Amino acid sequence: MNPPRDNPAPGPGHAPDSAGAIAIILARAGSKGVPGKNTAPLAGRPCVAWTIEHAQQTPGIARVVVSTDDPRVAEISRTMRAQVVARPADLAGDTATIDDAARHALTQLGNTHAAPIVILYANVPVRPRDLSRRALDRFAESGADSVQSFCRVGKHHPWWMVRVEDGGRLAPWQGDTLFHNVYRRQLLPPAFVPDGGVMVVSRRALFREIPGVADGPHAFLGLDRRAIETTEGDVVDIDTPTDLLVAGATLASRHPALEKSA
Repeated sequence: MNPPRDNPAPGPGHAPDSAGAIAIILARAGSKGVPGKNTAPLAGRPCVAWTIEHAQQTPGIARVVVSTDDPRVAEISRTMRAQVVARPADLAGDTATIDDAARHALTQLGNTHAAPIVILYANVPVRPRDLSRRALDRFAESGADSVQSFCRVGKHHPWWMVRVEDGGRLAPWQGDTLFHNVYRRQLLPPAFVPDGGVMVVSRRALFREIPGVADGPHAFLGLDRRAIETTEGDVVDIDTPTDLLVAGATLASRHPALEKSA
């Protein structure tokens, strides 16, 4: 069973492995879906400020670093006393990978010790207050190469996925039976999708120093990959204008005083 949400007290896994973790917040300027989303105002604060505050208030995180090519994000970060690493253009385009950006940031810090690395997206302003702490706890307790947050899917379940063929004919996405013959959501087996809330990785995993890991976009997560679970609405990842509205409404409901003072 997961610890209760929004409980800021440190868990048993913090000492010694998760003490001194480094949070790297990724905040590139370019976004085609929602331009300027990392600095968009949400409940009285720029979007990125919510992630910086989350990292700063997480027990076990000793250093908060923002990797960005956006001058406005850099200004906000410094105002909040987060360290800024200037991201070069070749790591800020549409084809740049998160692990390349995280490796660059860590290298710029001149840091070679084995502290856990907490990777956070600047465009995720809504996440449980204890989410990164729970990920650090699982990382320390399990000895895994990485821990990532996953949300249980509801009606968008893989068993209910289909192909739409010529003439609008339906075919199962997999197998021979539409919807696996399941027509009630309660009968679907548990399935999960990464929600973007948090990733914790070891330095060896991030730098691909673990033998036997197959090459690919997720190789930086290592061999032993673990999960922590969130529920629907716990995490809001801004990819569309609608996500901005949902995030703003969620934060305003949780922090009404900030919204009124904006």
